[in-house]
Amino acid sequence: MKKVLYRHLLSKVLGFSLLLFSNSFYAQEEAVDASAGVAVEESAAAGGDPVKGKQLFNQNCAACHALDRKMTGPALANVEARLAEDEGLDREWLGEWIKNSPGMISSGDAYANKIYAEYNQAAMTAFPTLSEQDIDNILAYTAAPPPAPVAAATTATAEGEDASGGISNEMVLGALTLIFALLVVMLILVNKTLRRIAEANGVVLEKELAEKRTPIWKAFAQNQFLVLVTSIFLLLASAYFAYGWMMQVGVDQGYAPVQPIHYSHKIHAGDNKIECKYCHSSARVSKTSGIPSLNVCMNCHKSIYEYTGNPEGPSAEDLANGYTNEFYTGEIKKLYKAVGWDEENQRYTGETQPVEWVRIHNLPDFAYFNHSQHVSVAGIECQTCHGPVEEMEIMYQYSPLTMGWCINCHRETNIKVEGNEYYEAIHAELSKKYGVDELTAAMMGGLECGKCHY
Repeated sequence: MKKVLYRHLLSKVLGFSLLLFSNSFYAQEEAVDASAGVAVEESAAAGGDPVKGKQLFNQNCAACHALDRKMTGPALANVEARLAEDEGLDREWLGEWIKNSPGMISSGDAYANKIYAEYNQAAMTAFPTLSEQDIDNILAYTAAPPPAPVAAATTATAEGEDASGGISNEMVLGALTLIFALLVVMLILVNKTLRRIAEANGVVLEKELAEKRTPIWKAFAQNQFLVLVTSIFLLLASAYFAYGWMMQVGVDQGYAPVQPIHYSHKIHAGDNKIECKYCHSSARVSKTSGIPSLNVCMNCHKSIYEYTGNPEGPSAEDLANGYTNEFYTGEIKKLYKAVGWDEENQRYTGETQPVEWVRIHNLPDFAYFNHSQHVSVAGIECQTCHGPVEEMEIMYQYSPLTMGWCINCHRETNIKVEGNEYYEAIHAELSKKYGVDELTAAMMGGLECGKCHY
């Protein structure tokens, strides 16, 4: 038998490509770990632990301060070195300021009063419970240079700038392209060889057999009984699907429009545990749940100017959909533009832009529904009708909101009679007359047409 030389060539190319790819990967990992290690060692040598300092910073300082930009308070990157160089203030002064800033202001300290006047005469919260070691850790975090991100290391490798021995992505892609080309050539050669063997042994190919057979459609057309049965089946199936399609007219279950500003219920209601009625406050007292004012958003986003994500990082699904930290931060900037917020000077400019939100849940005009009656009186959770909102990245219509769906709910939902004298009296009378154990919304007239239709 003839030797197939291209198999050996394919094996060599594949092995060489895998070796280059693994070397590049480990070189990138070592470069990232080395840069992070240097940052930690430099900060630890300064007398504090930047890792612990980051946790303390997020717990006590992040609401008013950022490292690289002014917020409610000044930026804190290298604050210890800057104060020592510009103002001649030492570590002891900074510790006293953190523990008791109002006391230093009242004592007449010049720089303390300067900061107090510059930032709207709002004294910084005192932190007397922080130990000296805690302050050292926070200052180590503010002084530590941020470790090089993995994405930057990957970019440098892709551009051929990695000096640790890694290879570029172009070389890896080139090797993979060569392997793919060899596989294509190999398949073409195998196909030609098999055809020659088949022809030499008198094997009839499938294409030639198909030309000799009677077409299926001719055999089907000649059988009248089969044609009749098929026609009846198609008519019934068409009627069934036509009825199903018409019954879905006006039913928008699953409707998830794209909003002008992306709002993630998964982050706000899920990760941050924000109650639904904090934003939709009118659901407690009004017929409608209402659209939250942008000022409600700004209650938090005056201080939260960027999204840093979960400590575990974005999931693979979020990355596939483009939901990165930069994406969410960009949506916050849209909010600032709409409400007219000057991020740099921390004030409103008065130049606002309306946000044209797209309505998701829309009942017909002839159907009456009152949110306060269901939320405040009946005590029904929002998820009963709107589904697991805390898991929705994009809000969509969870329930069909059809008449049958509402009626079934009225038939199955028991009214809470405890603590309500009105319902307790009705339940008592119905129990005497009909032996009713449970009081449902249907028994209270929840199936009457006039309850929901004017």
